[in-house]
Amino acid sequence: MATGTEPPATEPLPQRGGVRARTRAAISAPHLRTDRWWLAPAATAAGLLAFIVYSTWRAFADAHYYAAPYVSPFYSPCLAERCEPMRGGPNWEIFGGWWGISPAIIILIFPLGFRLTCYYYRKAYYRGFWASPPACAVAEPHQKYSGETRFPLILQNLHRYFFYAALLVAGILTYDTVLAFRDEHYEWGHMGLGTLVFLLNIVLIWAYTLSCHSCRHIVGGKLKHFSKHPVRYRMWQWVGKLNARHMQLAWASLVSVALADFYVYLVASGAFDDPRLF
Repeated sequence: MATGTEPPATEPLPQRGGVRARTRAAISAPHLRTDRWWLAPAATAAGLLAFIVYSTWRAFADAHYYAAPYVSPFYSPCLAERCEPMRGGPNWEIFGGWWGISPAIIILIFPLGFRLTCYYYRKAYYRGFWASPPACAVAEPHQKYSGETRFPLILQNLHRYFFYAALLVAGILTYDTVLAFRDEHYEWGHMGLGTLVFLLNIVLIWAYTLSCHSCRHIVGGKLKHFSKHPVRYRMWQWVGKLNARHMQLAWASLVSVALADFYVYLVASGAFDDPRLF
Protein backbone atom coordinates (compact mmCIF):
# COMPACT_ATOMS: atom_id res chain seq x y z
CA MET A 1 0.00 0.00 0.00
CA ALA A 2 1.36 3.41 -0.95
CA THR A 3 1.96 5.69 1.99
CA GLY A 4 3.02 8.78 0.08
CA THR A 5 6.57 8.64 1.42
CA GLU A 6 8.10 6.70 -1.45
CA PRO A 7 9.81 8.84 -4.09
CA PRO A 8 8.22 8.80 -7.53
CA ALA A 9 9.86 6.47 -10.00
CA THR A 10 10.82 9.38 -12.25
CA GLU A 11 12.85 11.11 -9.54
CA PRO A 12 16.32 9.98 -8.45
CA LEU A 13 16.49 8.16 -5.15
CA PRO A 14 18.03 10.05 -2.23
CA GLN A 15 21.71 9.57 -1.59
CA ARG A 16 22.33 6.25 0.10
CA GLY A 17 23.95 6.03 3.51
CA GLY A 18 23.88 8.18 6.59
CA VAL A 19 20.71 10.13 7.24
CA ARG A 20 19.72 9.89 3.58
CA ALA A 21 19.32 6.13 3.58
CA ARG A 22 16.27 4.47 2.00
CA THR A 23 14.68 4.05 5.42
CA ARG A 24 14.36 7.81 5.90
CA ALA A 25 11.67 10.06 4.49
CA ALA A 26 12.23 10.76 0.80
CA ILE A 27 12.83 14.51 0.83
CA SER A 28 14.75 15.76 -2.18
CA ALA A 29 15.91 18.98 -0.45
CA PRO A 30 18.94 18.70 1.84
CA HIS A 31 16.80 20.19 4.63
CA LEU A 32 13.70 22.28 5.13
CA ARG A 33 15.19 25.08 7.21
CA THR A 34 14.90 28.57 5.74
CA ASP A 35 16.68 30.52 8.50
CA ARG A 36 20.40 31.23 8.72
CA TRP A 37 21.09 27.91 10.42
CA TRP A 38 24.77 28.06 9.44
CA LEU A 39 25.40 31.21 11.45
CA ALA A 40 25.57 29.52 14.89
CA PRO A 41 28.05 26.74 13.94
CA ALA A 42 30.13 29.26 11.97
CA ALA A 43 30.32 31.61 14.95
CA THR A 44 31.17 28.68 17.24
CA ALA A 45 33.97 27.54 14.93
CA ALA A 46 35.33 31.10 14.68
CA GLY A 47 35.32 31.57 18.45
CA LEU A 48 36.99 28.25 19.19
CA LEU A 49 39.53 28.77 16.40
CA ALA A 50 40.44 32.20 17.77
CA PHE A 51 41.08 30.72 21.22
CA ILE A 52 43.10 27.84 19.75
CA VAL A 53 45.34 30.25 17.83
CA TYR A 54 45.82 32.53 20.82
CA SER A 55 46.44 29.78 23.38
CA THR A 56 48.87 27.99 21.06
CA TRP A 57 50.87 31.17 20.60
CA ARG A 58 50.97 31.85 24.33
CA ALA A 59 51.74 28.27 25.27
CA PHE A 60 54.77 28.08 23.00
CA ALA A 61 55.92 31.67 23.61
CA ASP A 62 57.56 30.65 26.91
CA ALA A 63 57.88 34.28 27.93
CA HIS A 64 56.05 37.13 29.68
CA TYR A 65 53.94 34.89 31.88
CA TYR A 66 54.92 36.26 35.29
CA ALA A 67 54.83 39.78 36.65
CA ALA A 68 54.78 39.86 40.44
CA PRO A 69 52.35 39.12 41.90
CA TYR A 70 50.53 37.77 38.83
CA VAL A 71 51.17 34.48 37.05
CA SER A 72 49.40 33.47 33.87
CA PRO A 73 46.82 30.70 34.32
CA PHE A 74 48.40 29.01 31.29
CA TYR A 75 51.64 28.53 33.23
CA SER A 76 50.36 27.67 36.70
CA PRO A 77 51.58 25.58 38.38
CA CYS A 78 55.05 25.69 36.85
CA LEU A 79 56.46 22.17 36.90
CA ALA A 80 59.97 22.58 35.46
CA GLU A 81 63.22 24.13 36.68
CA ARG A 82 63.31 26.51 33.73
CA CYS A 83 60.27 28.41 35.06
CA GLU A 84 60.65 31.98 36.21
CA PRO A 85 61.03 32.08 40.00
CA MET A 86 57.75 33.07 41.62
CA ARG A 87 58.14 34.01 45.26
CA GLY A 88 55.50 32.11 47.19
CA GLY A 89 53.98 30.99 43.92
CA PRO A 90 53.31 27.54 42.48
CA ASN A 91 56.87 26.59 41.52
CA TRP A 92 56.87 22.80 41.72
CA GLU A 93 59.95 21.51 39.92
CA ILE A 94 58.59 18.01 39.47
CA PHE A 95 60.00 17.64 35.96
CA GLY A 96 63.46 18.86 36.91
CA GLY A 97 65.82 20.35 34.36
CA TRP A 98 65.33 17.95 31.45
CA TRP A 99 62.15 19.64 30.21
CA GLY A 100 63.32 21.88 27.38
CA ILE A 101 60.20 23.46 25.92
CA SER A 102 57.56 25.76 27.36
CA PRO A 103 56.36 24.60 30.80
CA ALA A 104 52.84 25.59 29.82
CA ILE A 105 52.62 22.46 27.67
CA ILE A 106 52.69 20.30 30.80
CA ILE A 107 49.83 21.89 32.67
CA LEU A 108 47.56 22.83 29.76
CA ILE A 109 46.95 19.13 29.05
CA PHE A 110 44.55 18.92 31.99
CA PRO A 111 42.24 21.93 31.47
CA LEU A 112 42.37 21.28 27.73
CA GLY A 113 41.37 17.64 28.24
CA PHE A 114 38.53 18.72 30.53
CA ARG A 115 37.15 21.17 27.99
CA LEU A 116 37.62 18.90 24.97
CA THR A 117 35.64 16.12 26.63
CA CYS A 118 33.02 18.49 28.09
CA TYR A 119 29.51 17.71 26.87
CA TYR A 120 28.90 21.27 25.67
CA TYR A 121 32.24 21.58 23.90
CA ARG A 122 31.62 18.26 22.17
CA LYS A 123 28.44 19.72 20.72
CA ALA A 124 30.28 22.92 19.82
CA TYR A 125 33.18 21.47 17.89
CA TYR A 126 31.22 18.52 16.49
CA ARG A 127 28.95 21.03 14.81
CA GLY A 128 31.47 23.78 14.17
CA PHE A 129 34.31 21.73 12.71
CA TRP A 130 32.99 18.26 11.84
CA ALA A 131 29.43 19.13 10.79
CA SER A 132 28.18 16.17 12.82
CA PRO A 133 25.51 17.43 12.45
CA PRO A 134 26.00 21.08 11.47
CA ALA A 135 22.65 22.10 13.00
CA CYS A 136 19.30 20.73 14.12
CA ALA A 137 17.30 19.23 11.25
CA VAL A 138 20.27 19.60 8.89
CA ALA A 139 21.71 16.34 7.60
CA GLU A 140 25.37 15.69 8.26
CA PRO A 141 27.55 14.90 5.23
CA HIS A 142 29.01 11.70 6.70
CA GLN A 143 27.94 8.33 5.35
CA LYS A 144 28.52 6.51 8.64
CA TYR A 145 28.28 7.37 12.29
CA SER A 146 29.81 5.19 14.99
CA GLY A 147 29.23 7.60 17.85
CA GLU A 148 31.88 7.64 20.56
CA THR A 149 32.57 3.91 20.45
CA ARG A 150 35.81 4.00 18.46
CA PHE A 151 39.18 5.69 18.72
CA PRO A 152 39.69 8.61 19.09
CA LEU A 153 36.20 9.64 20.22
CA ILE A 154 36.02 6.82 22.75
CA LEU A 155 38.47 8.92 24.78
CA GLN A 156 35.54 11.21 25.56
CA ASN A 157 34.75 8.72 28.32
CA LEU A 158 37.71 10.14 30.24
CA HIS A 159 35.72 13.28 30.98
CA ARG A 160 35.04 12.37 34.61
CA TYR A 161 38.74 11.86 35.29
CA PHE A 162 39.61 15.15 33.64
CA PHE A 163 36.99 16.69 35.92
CA TYR A 164 39.01 15.60 38.97
CA ALA A 165 42.11 17.16 37.42
CA ALA A 166 40.16 20.34 36.67
CA LEU A 167 39.21 20.60 40.35
CA LEU A 168 42.91 20.52 41.25
CA VAL A 169 43.75 23.15 38.63
CA ALA A 170 40.91 25.38 39.86
CA GLY A 171 42.26 25.05 43.38
CA ILE A 172 45.73 26.15 42.25
CA LEU A 173 44.28 29.11 40.34
CA THR A 174 42.41 30.05 43.51
CA TYR A 175 45.75 30.11 45.33
CA ASP A 176 47.16 32.33 42.56
CA THR A 177 44.22 34.69 43.03
CA VAL A 178 44.95 34.94 46.76
CA LEU A 179 48.57 35.80 45.93
CA ALA A 180 47.28 38.57 43.66
CA PHE A 181 46.44 40.55 46.81
CA ARG A 182 50.16 41.37 47.14
CA ASP A 183 52.08 44.14 45.41
CA GLU A 184 55.17 43.81 43.22
CA HIS A 185 57.30 43.70 46.39
CA TYR A 186 55.26 40.79 47.77
CA GLU A 187 53.68 42.90 50.48
CA TRP A 188 50.16 41.83 51.47
CA GLY A 189 47.05 43.97 51.64
CA HIS A 190 47.15 45.44 48.15
CA MET A 191 44.86 45.20 45.14
CA GLY A 192 45.48 46.09 41.53
CA LEU A 193 43.37 45.92 38.40
CA GLY A 194 44.94 42.54 37.79
CA THR A 195 43.51 41.31 41.10
CA LEU A 196 40.01 42.05 39.82
CA VAL A 197 40.79 40.26 36.55
CA PHE A 198 41.96 37.22 38.51
CA LEU A 199 38.89 37.33 40.78
CA LEU A 200 36.56 37.40 37.79
CA ASN A 201 38.43 34.56 36.16
CA ILE A 202 38.45 32.26 39.17
CA VAL A 203 34.73 32.81 39.84
CA LEU A 204 33.93 31.84 36.24
CA ILE A 205 36.37 28.91 36.31
CA TRP A 206 34.71 27.47 39.42
CA ALA A 207 31.21 28.11 38.08
CA TYR A 208 32.02 26.36 34.81
CA THR A 209 33.80 23.46 36.53
CA LEU A 210 31.00 22.85 39.04
CA SER A 211 28.31 23.18 36.35
CA CYS A 212 29.79 20.13 34.62
CA HIS A 213 27.43 17.21 33.98
CA SER A 214 29.89 14.86 35.68
CA CYS A 215 29.83 17.01 38.80
CA ARG A 216 26.03 16.88 38.84
CA HIS A 217 26.10 13.11 38.56
CA ILE A 218 28.78 12.73 41.24
CA VAL A 219 26.82 14.94 43.65
CA GLY A 220 23.37 13.43 43.15
CA GLY A 221 23.73 10.34 41.01
CA LYS A 222 22.77 6.79 42.05
CA LEU A 223 20.48 8.00 44.83
CA LYS A 224 17.16 6.21 45.13
CA HIS A 225 15.73 8.50 47.80
CA PHE A 226 16.71 12.15 47.93
CA SER A 227 14.84 12.46 51.23
CA LYS A 228 17.47 10.27 52.88
CA HIS A 229 20.30 12.47 51.60
CA PRO A 230 19.20 16.08 52.17
CA VAL A 231 22.71 17.54 51.91
CA ARG A 232 23.44 15.86 48.60
CA TYR A 233 19.98 16.81 47.38
CA ARG A 234 20.61 20.48 48.12
CA MET A 235 24.01 20.28 46.41
CA TRP A 236 22.44 18.53 43.43
CA GLN A 237 19.84 21.30 43.12
CA TRP A 238 22.55 23.97 43.28
CA VAL A 239 24.74 22.25 40.71
CA GLY A 240 21.64 21.73 38.55
CA LYS A 241 21.03 25.49 38.45
CA LEU A 242 24.60 26.03 37.33
CA ASN A 243 24.28 23.20 34.83
CA ALA A 244 21.39 25.02 33.15
CA ARG A 245 23.90 27.79 32.30
CA HIS A 246 26.69 25.43 31.32
CA MET A 247 27.00 26.78 27.78
CA GLN A 248 27.20 30.42 28.87
CA LEU A 249 29.69 29.56 31.62
CA ALA A 250 31.81 27.58 29.16
CA TRP A 251 32.20 30.61 26.89
CA ALA A 252 32.55 33.13 29.71
CA SER A 253 35.32 31.12 31.42
CA LEU A 254 37.08 30.57 28.10
CA VAL A 255 37.19 34.33 27.53
CA SER A 256 38.15 35.09 31.13
CA VAL A 257 41.12 32.70 31.21
CA ALA A 258 42.42 34.19 27.95
CA LEU A 259 41.87 37.69 29.35
CA ALA A 260 43.79 36.84 32.54
CA ASP A 261 46.69 35.47 30.51
CA PHE A 262 46.71 38.47 28.18
CA TYR A 263 46.67 40.86 31.11
CA VAL A 264 49.74 39.19 32.61
CA TYR A 265 51.39 39.30 29.19
CA LEU A 266 50.82 43.07 28.92
CA VAL A 267 52.19 43.73 32.40
CA ALA A 268 55.14 41.35 32.08
CA SER A 269 56.15 42.69 28.66
CA GLY A 270 56.08 46.29 29.90
CA ALA A 271 53.27 47.32 27.58
CA PHE A 272 50.96 48.16 30.47
CA ASP A 273 51.40 49.17 34.10
CA ASP A 274 49.09 47.49 36.57
CA PRO A 275 46.99 50.25 38.20
CA ARG A 276 46.95 49.98 41.98
CA LEU A 277 43.56 50.43 43.66
CA PHE A 278 45.03 50.39 47.18
